[in-house]
Amino acid sequence: MENLDAAPERDIRRRYVIGLIARELADAVGPDHVSVDPKDLEAQADDWSWMSQYMRYKNLPHPTADIAVHPANAEEVAACVRIASDFGMPVVPRGGGSGTQGGTFAPYGGIALDLTRMNRILEIDHTSLVVTAEAGIDGPALEEELNAVGLTMPHYPGSFHFGATLGGFLAARGSGVLSTKYGKAEDLVLQVQAALPPGRLVETLPTPNHASGPDLVQVLVGSEGTLGVITQAAMQLEPLPERREFLSFGFPSISEGIEAGRRIMVGRLRPAVVRLYDEKDTQKLASWIDADVEGVLLVLMCDGPSPLVDYEVQQITQVCGEVGGTSYGPELGQLWWDRKYEPFAHGKAPAPPMVFGTTDTCARFDRLEDIYWAKKKVIEEGFAEYGATYTAHFSHWFPWGSMIYDRFYIDQAPSDPDEAMALHDRLWDAAVRASLENGGTLNEHHGVGVKLGRFMREAHGEAFDLLKSLKAAWDPDGILNPGKLGFGPPRRMN
Repeated sequence: MENLDAAPERDIRRRYVIGLIARELADAVGPDHVSVDPKDLEAQADDWSWMSQYMRYKNLPHPTADIAVHPANAEEVAACVRIASDFGMPVVPRGGGSGTQGGTFAPYGGIALDLTRMNRILEIDHTSLVVTAEAGIDGPALEEELNAVGLTMPHYPGSFHFGATLGGFLAARGSGVLSTKYGKAEDLVLQVQAALPPGRLVETLPTPNHASGPDLVQVLVGSEGTLGVITQAAMQLEPLPERREFLSFGFPSISEGIEAGRRIMVGRLRPAVVRLYDEKDTQKLASWIDADVEGVLLVLMCDGPSPLVDYEVQQITQVCGEVGGTSYGPELGQLWWDRKYEPFAHGKAPAPPMVFGTTDTCARFDRLEDIYWAKKKVIEEGFAEYGATYTAHFSHWFPWGSMIYDRFYIDQAPSDPDEAMALHDRLWDAAVRASLENGGTLNEHHGVGVKLGRFMREAHGEAFDLLKSLKAAWDPDGILNPGKLGFGPPRRMN
């Protein structure tokens, strides 16, 4: 049995150690950039996950760090990681807090490492069309600077206006609305710099295409701060397109819509946008963007030089007609583009007391429709007593398949917080296992965080032990974002 009389003494020792670490951090980054204020710590843990939103709604505290620190550059990040390593203290990296999987929660306390002061563009290489920037720069600020010189980094995620940063794009392998043509964040990155225990600053090779061993870029990208803290990145750019042309089509069912998308992709056409909405998601989208449309909707956009755009528009129109599509013309596609962030606007995005979750997955074309129907069934039939609904759209397409951006909704959460959290987990359990059992992945672009760590072994099988071995080798004390990606707690703490 625990000696309760010893608890105050432990608290005194812990407060002393926290104070000691805070003073060392202040020496590294300046005292104005270190805080132990509970409000600051609560803000650092907060993100856009349902769990976080629900905690705010119920006035429940987040699992917070003990110290918040705001470094100004990569060297200061490395110094913070060195101090954390010396004390065996967790480090929880944070960008704009737009994640949806509890990636900024600090279940073991430690240091909240806020990178948003690191917001400089370091170089624009006009010859190679590459930008190098610090990890804390947010998407709109970066894009504004690039657009001013006729360039774009074509990565526009739904979190674009919620503070999402360059480091955040990479940490969770993010997707943007133009990913079908230009790729996800993982496809746009050429080089990263990262801070690793016990305080070293490493840089990958200048290009990801080489024969000099495995590509370390793709080990750090997607690691959600568990293998290293990304401090800067070099990203591929594109000229602003000469022209954009929009298309939209209606289909009798989701089957014909998927087949149209498949034929477009295996025909090696490359529209910048391909978004296929099932009936329920079409209904939601129509209300959000004030469009008069129903049924199964396909929205596309082609961009680039006019001759290429003309060719792709003609070919796509032919493909869609061959599988039963009815053209709605360019206006609906243009309306979608102009209002593409409306679904995320205040008052339109779902919020507690509703229970919801985005259980996105991706798969090859031969399994895509099976996953859709399996997930729809386990949500709407398995949780019928709660009135659960399932909606989906297919928004990021690949030469071999597509991703399903799907959500579950229950209008009213149980009043008891423990019961509400348990229901949320049960919905995720059902949806994720339906994806995995039918050939899908655990996640496509929202990441794993603390929410989905329990599925990592199911998703990876025996290969998960290889990932854990890598974690143990690079971060032997387990201080980098512990509790995320299924890697468990830190190995030692004072």
